[in-house]
Amino acid sequence: MAQWDMMSKLLPYMTPESIDNLYPPATFPIHVRYLLADWIEKQRWDDFELEKADQVLPAKALLDQIINYLKKKAVLDTNVVEKMRLNHTSSNMEMFRQHALKFGVMIRDILRKERLFINNPAAAKPPQSPSRELAMPAPSMFNVDDLVYKVLYVQDCRQKIHQLQEDLNLEGQNFESFESLQGSTLHNGMDEQKTDLQKQREFKLKNIAMNRLQLLQEAVECLVHCQASLISRLKAWRWEQHQASIGHPFDDNLSPLQTWCEQLLDLNGKLRQEGMLTGTPIPELQKKLAGLQQALIKSSLIVDRQPPQVIKTQSKFPTTVRYLLGEKVAPGKPVMLKAQIITEAQARSLTQLGTIPSDNAGELINNTAILENNSTNKTTCATFRNMSVRKIKRADRKGTESVTEEKFAILFSTEITITGCETPFKIQIISVPVVVIVHGSQEINAMATVIWDCAFSEPDRIPFVVPDRVPWNLMCVTLNSKFMSEVQTQHCLNQYNLHFLAQKIFDQPDLAGEFSKMTVSWAQFNKEVLPGRQFTFWQWFEGAMELTKKHLKAYWSEGVIFGFIGKQHLHLILKERPNGTFLLRFSDSEIGGVTIAYVAANEHGGQKIQNIQPFSKKDLEIRCLGNRIGDIENLAFLYPDTPKRGIFEKYYTDKPLLSPEGGYIPVRLQTVEAGPGFTNNSSMTPRSEFQEMSPQLMTPLQPFQGTFGAESGQPAFVFSGSNSLFSQEMAPMDVDLEDLLEDLPPLWP
Repeated sequence: MAQWDMMSKLLPYMTPESIDNLYPPATFPIHVRYLLADWIEKQRWDDFELEKADQVLPAKALLDQIINYLKKKAVLDTNVVEKMRLNHTSSNMEMFRQHALKFGVMIRDILRKERLFINNPAAAKPPQSPSRELAMPAPSMFNVDDLVYKVLYVQDCRQKIHQLQEDLNLEGQNFESFESLQGSTLHNGMDEQKTDLQKQREFKLKNIAMNRLQLLQEAVECLVHCQASLISRLKAWRWEQHQASIGHPFDDNLSPLQTWCEQLLDLNGKLRQEGMLTGTPIPELQKKLAGLQQALIKSSLIVDRQPPQVIKTQSKFPTTVRYLLGEKVAPGKPVMLKAQIITEAQARSLTQLGTIPSDNAGELINNTAILENNSTNKTTCATFRNMSVRKIKRADRKGTESVTEEKFAILFSTEITITGCETPFKIQIISVPVVVIVHGSQEINAMATVIWDCAFSEPDRIPFVVPDRVPWNLMCVTLNSKFMSEVQTQHCLNQYNLHFLAQKIFDQPDLAGEFSKMTVSWAQFNKEVLPGRQFTFWQWFEGAMELTKKHLKAYWSEGVIFGFIGKQHLHLILKERPNGTFLLRFSDSEIGGVTIAYVAANEHGGQKIQNIQPFSKKDLEIRCLGNRIGDIENLAFLYPDTPKRGIFEKYYTDKPLLSPEGGYIPVRLQTVEAGPGFTNNSSMTPRSEFQEMSPQLMTPLQPFQGTFGAESGQPAFVFSGSNSLFSQEMAPMDVDLEDLLEDLPPLWP
C-alpha cells in the first residue's frame, strides 16, 4: 500500500480535468491517507460508477466530509508544515465539488489496485509502454511535488531557528533579571542551570541549522533535476510539433508546461531567498540557482504556431510565438518581438554560439509584434498576422543542389525583464526549417525537402542536418502518415500499396522480393526521375495524394480504390475473375491519374485486361468518378465480387433532364465506349498501359446527349454527339440552340 501512497502526493496540484491523464490515479497525499485510512476503507466506494446518476449526492457528501475533516485537523495541528499541507490539500479538493462522482470513482479504482497489490504485488505493477526509438520523457510532476515539500521544510527549519534564537535571548534576559533579584547567594547554582539550558538549546539550534543547510542543498539538486526534465519535455514538444506536419499525432496543449515553468521559477526564487537568509553566504548555491533561473527564462519562449514550411515570396502568412512565463514579465514597457530570416549556417552558429546574426538572409515585411497577455486563457503571445518575405538571398549551391533544397528559418528575438530580476534577458527561438520559393511550380519539390526534414531529423540535431539515406521501413511509415493526414482519412496504405511503392522507387520488377532491409536515398526520393518518366517518385506520389484529397476522399476512405498496384500483380488477381470485374488504381505513367482496369472478353473467346485512359483532376472536375463508373456498362463487379451499383450508386449525381427552358436545351455529359472503328487525332486519343493486350479500349468521352422539341406535344429526339464535338473541357452548361444545330449531324436523311 505504501507504493501507491508515495505516488499519490500529486493531488495538491491536480485539477479535475487531469484525473484521466494520470497513471496510477492520484489519491490523497500520504499524510492525509494516514489520517483517513480507517475511515476511507469503511466507505462504500465500490458503489460509485460514472453511469449511476443516483451516486452523485453520496459522492458529494463523502467529499464534503473529507474536506471538513482536513480543515479541522489543520486548525488543531501545531506543526507549521503539516498545517500548510493540510490547508493546501483541502483547498485543492474544493475544485472537485463539480466532479465529485468522478473523484469517487478514482478513489474506488485506487482502492482496488491497493487490494490487488496486497494480494499479489507483481500483478499490481503499472503496465510498461513499449519502447519507441524516438520516445521522449513525459512531465514528472511528482518530482515538483517533492521539491515543494523540500522548500516547505527548509522554510519551517528557518522559522524554528528564528524561534529558538528568540527563546535563547529571552531566557538569557530572564536569568539576568532573576539573578539580580536573588542576590549572590544563588549565583553559582543559577550559572550551572543557565549553562545547561543554553547548551541544550544551542545544540538543538545547531542541529536544525545543519539540517536546514542540507535540506537546502537537496532542494537545489531536486530543482536541477526537475528543470532538466522540463527542458527535455519542451524540446520534445517542439520535435513532436515538427513531426506533426507529416501526420504524426501531436498534443499542442502548452498549459501543463506553462504551469510547470511558473512553479519552477517560483520555487527558484524561494530557494534564493532561503539561501540569503542562512546567515553565511553560499556563493556556489546562489550561482547555481542564478544559472537555473536564466536557463528557464530563456527556454520558455515557444513558437506556438509555426510559419508554413514552404513560403512563397510576396505571400502573407501568420505565426504565433508564446512566452510560458508571461505572467512573470515585469510590468511597464511593452515587450516587442522581432522576426528575421536566417540561413542554415546562421541557425547552426546561433545554436552553437548563442549569438544573434546581424545579417539577414532576406527581407521580412511586418516582422514585429508585441507580446500581449490574454487574461481569459492565461496566455502571453506575440502574433505576426501578415508577415511576408519580400526578397531572399540565396547561398552558393553545391553541385546539383536546387533552390528548393535550401533551408532557412525564422528567428524570433526580444529582450525581456522578469519581476524580481534587475537585469533584462535576451531570448530567442528559431522556427522549424522553411523553404522559400518564388513560383508555385516549385512548391512540390520544396515540399519534398520539408517532408524529408520532418520525417528523418533527430530531436537534438545540428540545424538542419538530415541523413542522406534512410531505411525503407521508416520511409513506409512516413508515406503512410503523410497520405492519411493529407487526405484526412483513416484508411491507410496497405502492404500491397507499400510493396508497389518500393518497386517504383527502387526500379524493381513486379512481385519482387523483400525490401524491408533496403535503404532509400534523397536522390531516389525526389532528385532522380523515375525510369522512362519525366518526374520523380515524390512528384508522382504527391500527384496521387492530391487527386485523392480533392476528388477521391470518400471512395478511398470506403476502401473501393485499390490504389497503388503493379501491372503483373494486377493481372495476377484479375485473371480468373469473371468478365466485368474491375478495380481502381493510380496510374503509374501519369502524375495525378486514376484508372480503371477490368476483365473483358477478347476476340477468341478468352479474356483480356482492359485499362481505361486515366482520369485526371480536370476530368473529375467535369464528371465525378461515380458517374463515370455508372456510365460504363461493361463494369459489373468491383474486385473481388461486389456489384457495381450496390457500392457506387450513392456517388451518382446525375439528375433527370428537365424540359427545355428559355430557348436552351439541357446537356448531360456521359462516358461511353469507343467502337471498333473509332479514330481520333485529338488529345483524347485512347491509349492503354497494356498496348499489347488491349487494342480497343474504354475511352472516357463526354458526348452530348439531350432532348429537344420545338413545342409542347411534338416528339422529342434523343441524340448524342461525337467526341470531336464535345471535349472534356466542356462542363454541363446552357448551350445556344442555333450554334448547336450548325455543328450537329443531321438527325434523318
